[in-house]
Amino acid sequence: MARLLILFIFLCSTTAFAESNWPQFRGSNHDYLSDAKGLPTEWSADSNIKWKTPIEGRGWASPVVWENKVFIATAVREAEGTDTAPPANYRSGRVGKTSILRWELHCLDIETGNLLWKQVAFKGNPRIRTHPKNTFASETPATDGKHVYVYFGMIGLFCYDMDGKLIWQKDLGGYEMLGDWGTSSSPILHDGKLYLQIDNEENAFLTAMDPKDGEELWRVQRNPGSSWGSPMVWKNKSRTELVTNSEDVRSYDPATGKLLWSLRYPGGRASSSPTGTADALFVGNEARRDGGGVMYAVLPGASGDITPDNGQTTSDGVLWTVTDASPEFTSPLILDDQIYLFGRNRGFVGVFDPKTGARLPGIGRLPGARPFWSSSWTADGKVFCTDERGQTFIVTGGAEVKHVGTNTLGEPVYASPALIDGAIILRSENAVYRIESE
Repeated sequence: MARLLILFIFLCSTTAFAESNWPQFRGSNHDYLSDAKGLPTEWSADSNIKWKTPIEGRGWASPVVWENKVFIATAVREAEGTDTAPPANYRSGRVGKTSILRWELHCLDIETGNLLWKQVAFKGNPRIRTHPKNTFASETPATDGKHVYVYFGMIGLFCYDMDGKLIWQKDLGGYEMLGDWGTSSSPILHDGKLYLQIDNEENAFLTAMDPKDGEELWRVQRNPGSSWGSPMVWKNKSRTELVTNSEDVRSYDPATGKLLWSLRYPGGRASSSPTGTADALFVGNEARRDGGGVMYAVLPGASGDITPDNGQTTSDGVLWTVTDASPEFTSPLILDDQIYLFGRNRGFVGVFDPKTGARLPGIGRLPGARPFWSSSWTADGKVFCTDERGQTFIVTGGAEVKHVGTNTLGEPVYASPALIDGAIILRSENAVYRIESE
């Protein structure tokens, strides 16, 4: 009896332990469907805020959490360059290569928000320019509870232990990006491997690395072309796949890097990441002058080139195509047999049937919403998404999608939150918040 009691306590504590971690971008399963319990649904700048910690520098990297630690990546500008905007704001032009920056990883205490440690990964000049709407620290770190892996775009990949000791670092090259728009693709962990999608204009590739020492396990070259979404491990009813979204969609064997299937876009550009269920993968790109604005549903077990023929919306691997869906910067979110897309332009939200691609009755544009850059998430059966002004819009699904509330922090938000039991860890332009019901 005593052994059974001990086993029961261990299993319960293990479950709670798992729900208290948010180890990488969009969570453990890359889908923002969290098992966290008791998440707050209402807050403001002065209510349901347990702590607020200012963060020096600038970065759109989302927070990640392991046990009692919150990890944040940021880039601090020390000296103004001759080819860049004024140091007070980044909004009046491309940020150039002659500034001096510090690329830093900060570790905060989950209970108090106090700084436990910070490390400077690199100090010097950027290798590439970036857009004023982007930063030099837009990639979200990843952690396995032993180490933290932070990729600072074209600066390099750095591995620290949980106390801030540098374990290894790796220079993966510096390559120009389309339009000087900078980088944002985050590393992801799966089954003892660390994956990085490094798409650019010169030398695009996908790599799997050994987290222990940074040694490459495999690398596959890709067609030159920039993208800004992160790779996703898709566990479907047929197999496990590593999916990338760029000028085309590609699926690889996570163990070997072997190409499984590909799917071409009719123009446009890719900034969002894929989302999947056991039955289908949902992925799309942004509408541009050359086309795009398409969302696909891909079936498990696809093989080869599965692009539908001209004028067709299905193929052996494609369940349906929607030509006016346009996942832009926020990735698709699936909840209760509905796909939610939050748009960059004037607060548009679209809802679709995952089985058919049909557009469902919805609310269209959210009142007062600005562009959405961060990913949407769920809590208490509702869908949440934060716009660039720090307004978090709440919608409910079902037969009729409704806007049921708005929470406002009063400062810009571009990063996506970490969700743990009882709390939302959200990064704004200037600070990190722990949002928690009182």
